[in-house]
Formats: sequence, structure tokens, C-alpha cells
Amino acid sequence: MDIFSIILIVVGLCLFETISSVDNAIINAEVLSTMGAKARRWFLVWGLFFAVFAVRGLLPFVIVWLSVPELGPWGAITASFSSDPTVGEAVDKAAPLLLMAGGMFLVFLFLHWLFLEPKNYGLYGEKFFHSQGVWFYAVVSILLSFIVWQSLKIDPYLAFAAVVGSTTFFITHGFKENAAAKEKELMTGGLSDVSKIFYLEVIDATFSIDGVLGAFAFTLSVPLILLGNSLGAIVVRQITIGNIERIKKYRFLKNGAMYSILFLGLVMLFDGFGFHVPQWASPSVTFAAIAYFFWKSRVALQEIKI
Repeated sequence: MDIFSIILIVVGLCLFETISSVDNAIINAEVLSTMGAKARRWFLVWGLFFAVFAVRGLLPFVIVWLSVPELGPWGAITASFSSDPTVGEAVDKAAPLLLMAGGMFLVFLFLHWLFLEPKNYGLYGEKFFHSQGVWFYAVVSILLSFIVWQSLKIDPYLAFAAVVGSTTFFITHGFKENAAAKEKELMTGGLSDVSKIFYLEVIDATFSIDGVLGAFAFTLSVPLILLGNSLGAIVVRQITIGNIERIKKYRFLKNGAMYSILFLGLVMLFDGFGFHVPQWASPSVTFAAIAYFFWKSRVALQEIKI
């Protein structure tokens, strides 16, 4: 891999992690505003350590381990940095399973946003799909059935990976739904600062799954994923500290993140089925989608000022 590809992947990962975590940053900022200065400092220092090293740092290795169980926990860590061709072949062999699970997760994530989540309509058709929210579960069920049927023709484990991806989505979605309800209680000051810190750490861990799984659409190199996602997590913390109100004004940034997630999910599904997608495609489309919706947000902001 040449230096340009490495830089492109790392910058793309950082940007994707940052934009896809804007919702997380907003929740953090709102809850932190109800906490004491000491608790805020503790979360922003040690919470960053937990978010970067304990979650985004360990999760890629856990995913590699689950994809290649014979490596074991320690073997997954050493394999990620190993130049042993035998280890590389084992990881490459398991890659379709990882990509299939991650792809299903990301596509479900996009469809949930498209059909059910409140949004600023950035493209033609979004309002229509949002009005058809009742069809979300039917659409994802039919899609899962189709993917599983096609996967069974290739490898039963590939079909199982698709089911794992959908299961992971619904588990993490449940945590996020509970978080949305819990946030109202936190904002009323009904819980202690310690409880709020614990809540924010759990939310950070839940949101990190989106970024880590999406990262495998950029590259299977865990060191690059660690570097890109860690930089993104640091940027998100900086946004949480001082720029959250400014970021919230860019109303279509979430749209850019979600269309990036759709593309990354499709890349992973195609790769899982054995169709090669150029490595530069994921970061390039991520840049393009986010740049377009950033520009659209700027235009909308200027129209408001006028």
C-alpha cells in the first residue's frame, strides 16, 4: 500500500468517524451541561481515554477474533500487526464474513434513518420515505431474506454472518432508543454526576460500533483503523467541548453521514459476495457525500441570515 492510499484511508476514516458521531457529541454536550465542573473534566479526560483506547481500540481486535475464532483473543491482536502470510491468509479467508455482517448492519442503519428518524430533508424522496415509516420492518425483513438466500448458495456461514449483522443492529438500536428516553431524565437533574458519566460511557460505546464496523469498508488493516478512528474520536471530543452549537447549525451533515453509511454498507456487501471494489472508492465517496451536504448546509445557513 503506497503512502497516498494510507493518507486517503486515514483521513477518510477520521472524517467518517467525526461526522457519524455528531449525534453522540450533541448528547454528550447536552448532558455535560447539567454536570458539575469536576465531573465534566473527568469525563472529557478519562472518557476520551475510554472511548479511544478501551472501545475504539479494542473493538477492531474483537471483531477480527470473532471473524477468525481459531486465532484466540491474543492471536487476534498479534495477527493484526503480523506480516506472517499464513495469518494474513486466515484473515483474508474470514473477511467475507466480517464484511457481510458489517454491510448488513450499516444498510439497516441507513434504512432506519431513512424511514423512521426525524431529519432535515436534504434530497428529493427523503420526505416520501419518511412518510412510509410503517414499511421499515417489512423492507429490512425482505432484504435480509434475500441476502440470506443468496448467501446460502455460496456459504452457509456467509448467510449466518448476514443474520449476525442484522441482530447487532437491533441490539444497538435498542440501546440507542433507551438512551433517547433516558436523556430526558438526565436533563432534569434527577441522577448523580457519576450516573451521568456511566451513561455517557455506555452511549459512547454504542455509537462507536457504527464507526468501527464502517471502518472495515475502508480497509482491513487494523492499525489504520485504530489511527483513523482515534483521530476522529479526538475531533468529536473537541466538538463536544466548544463547537457543538456551531455544528448543529449545519443541518444536513447527518444526511451526508447516512449516505456515506449506505455506500459503505453496499461496498461491504459486494465485497462479502466476492465483487472487488477499489480501495479508494470508500474514502472518495465519503469525502464527496459529506462535502456536498456541508455545502448544502452552508447555503441553507446563508439563506437564513439573509
